[in-house]
Amino acid sequence: MSSADEILDVVDEHDVVVGRARRGDVYERGLRHRCVFIQVKDAAGRLFVHRRTSTKLVFPSLYDMFVGGVVGAGETYDDAALREAEEELGVSGLARPSFLFRFLYDDGAGKSWWSAVYEVRCETAVSPQAEEVAWHAFLPEDEVRERLARWEWVPDGLAAYARLRAVRDAG
Repeated sequence: MSSADEILDVVDEHDVVVGRARRGDVYERGLRHRCVFIQVKDAAGRLFVHRRTSTKLVFPSLYDMFVGGVVGAGETYDDAALREAEEELGVSGLARPSFLFRFLYDDGAGKSWWSAVYEVRCETAVSPQAEEVAWHAFLPEDEVRERLARWEWVPDGLAAYARLRAVRDAG
């Protein structure tokens, strides 16, 4: 089954499930769905950063400071966060990511999804999926901030990162 055929829950503005549809149809028709964003740090506290492959359905070839993806039909945010982190990092036995907050991402042009943000520490070697990740590295957060203006980043990841920094700066 291709990723475009994966079945997703369609949700309303309150994150209540109102139906189900194929991922390809969800993207094509701009249906609201659910996603998870997991910030991964290594033992030294550096952030996992990667460039998406050119074959991704959404935001191909852009950089991201989160791993993650869509929440499958009937799947919980928590289960999706662990599944996506392990799949994208190419690891198993990862600790369950810690939930931080949820927000409604809306690009103002018809793309909207509920987004749950998590964090997890990964102290083992990673082997990211070749079909998902074209390049990766663990970078110090100050280097990531410096590259925000120089690299082309996924817009939903930038929104999640800005909210995460605001939460941490306020705390």
